[in-house]
Amino acid sequence: MADLRTNFLGIKSPNPFWLASAPPTDKEYNVVRAFKAGWGGVVWKTLGEDPAVVNVNGPRYGAIHGPDRSLLGFNNIELITDRPLETNLREIKQVKRDWPDRALVVSLMVPCEEQNWIDILRRVEETEADGVELNFGCPHGMSERGMGSAVGQVPEYIEMVTRWCKQHTRMPVIVKLTPNITDIRNPARAAHAGGADAVSLINTINSIVSVDLDQMAPYPTIDGQGAHGGYCGPAVKPIALNMVAEIARDPQTHGLPISGIGGVTTWRDAAEFMALGAGTVQVCTAAMTYGFRIVEDLIDGLSDWMDEKGYTSVDEVVGRAVPKVTDWQRLNLNYVVKARIDQDACIKCGRCHIACEDTSHQAITAMKDGLRHFEVIDEECVGCNLCVSVCPVEDCITMEQITEGSDPRTGKPIDPNYANWTTHPNNPNRVPEAAE
Repeated sequence: MADLRTNFLGIKSPNPFWLASAPPTDKEYNVVRAFKAGWGGVVWKTLGEDPAVVNVNGPRYGAIHGPDRSLLGFNNIELITDRPLETNLREIKQVKRDWPDRALVVSLMVPCEEQNWIDILRRVEETEADGVELNFGCPHGMSERGMGSAVGQVPEYIEMVTRWCKQHTRMPVIVKLTPNITDIRNPARAAHAGGADAVSLINTINSIVSVDLDQMAPYPTIDGQGAHGGYCGPAVKPIALNMVAEIARDPQTHGLPISGIGGVTTWRDAAEFMALGAGTVQVCTAAMTYGFRIVEDLIDGLSDWMDEKGYTSVDEVVGRAVPKVTDWQRLNLNYVVKARIDQDACIKCGRCHIACEDTSHQAITAMKDGLRHFEVIDEECVGCNLCVSVCPVEDCITMEQITEGSDPRTGKPIDPNYANWTTHPNNPNRVPEAAE
């Protein structure tokens, strides 16, 4: 049976599933319930200085739903903990004593002054927590006060504060990065330069999730007004995966441990983050949607998949896909595929034809001998796989590689050799091929 135990920066946990810094980790009661349910660790909701912040007394969340009311994206305008610092510290200390086998990391956010960080780090160390996570990602409320993403968007500040923290604590320092930036590699490099032991990402994305068309105000609406908030949930996973991969394959940050965050809902989501370099994954929206017991599905699913694939430990999965992440110009332009429709599985809905006919390459028939019949026209098919994406029947449409003969669309012989854009004759900046 697969061993799901993790050792992240020396922080041990029975599995890689941690609850992210958020409402589910705001107090002892929640965290104990989470540990009883089976979570491997938590990042305690972000602590700040006293007096505590004040949250709104009204709607804090908004959501984007699918047609079946499944939650696709989640928006929040909640700030860091609004409980007294001493209360949080006392509970953290008690939980760590009661649950020594679980990871307990404390998220922190204080003004960008060295003494402020020294003071709170000393107090957190007294709790015997396993580490700290520097919250440089919160995109609302705190950023207007010069904290959160206001720090995370300035690499020089990230490096400076990270260095302060490394100088003044023995605990591992994880830097939580904001996605509200053009190139995630720059803040990651800054964290690395400052001595960070790891990075975690992504935090939430700046967003207005919807508009109340009766009040003509953003939702969630507080007394007739709304504000931008942080977007998370399944919809942000592709953005998070890309950012994790960019850090994992960047020569300047390669090898820097990563805790992956962003839309993890299923074991497959977690496995994808780990394959791209994440040593642990943090979950929030899924727990808030389905409750703490969702971790049972995460554990069972990941364990079963690892057994099926022959992986014996989480370490064997972490980073396994990174070598296959490349830039577009390195993709093989001689690779040719065509769509294939399984006529036995086809339900004749016509979605593949409509999508291809209206918005793509007119490569799928609609009729044959006066009957509805959907078949690929190889002479027009570019292998874009739009039809696969819109088909409601799993595996009804697949992509088949053409390895011999000629491409029916171009008439050119199939070339088995690898060739990319950097040497293509249409590229005005092509690299000349070396003479033999």
